[in-house]
Amino acid sequence: MKTERNIITIDEYGQIHFPSTTNNDIWMSTNELINLFGIISPTLRANITTIYKSDALNEHDVQKSIKLSNGISIDVYALPMIVALSFRLNTMGAYRVRECVMNKLTTNPKNSILFFNVRMHE
Repeated sequence: MKTERNIITIDEYGQIHFPSTTNNDIWMSTNELINLFGIISPTLRANITTIYKSDALNEHDVQKSIKLSNGISIDVYALPMIVALSFRLNTMGAYRVRECVMNKLTTNPKNSILFFNVRMHE
């Protein structure tokens, strides 16, 4: 099964390249996230686990396995997980992603009214 997906990248100058997409096809692998955020694998895994344990995101909604052309399957993560990670991590890559997301939310005329749904735990 071939899955079309886009990824967020950061170039050697620290500029973020956020694909413009309307069909929610941003899915990134573990290695792509490690490169984007400038972290190591255990840090990524620990933060993903924490996000799931907090019930901020549902694993079934933001994680899936895809088969590559060489027959190997990898896990990929959707945009909501990428954004959640960018707010949990303290790296230049995370800062750039946060900056880009906030810029897109606040400068797009279609998003003149912004609603946040915040769940409070007792």
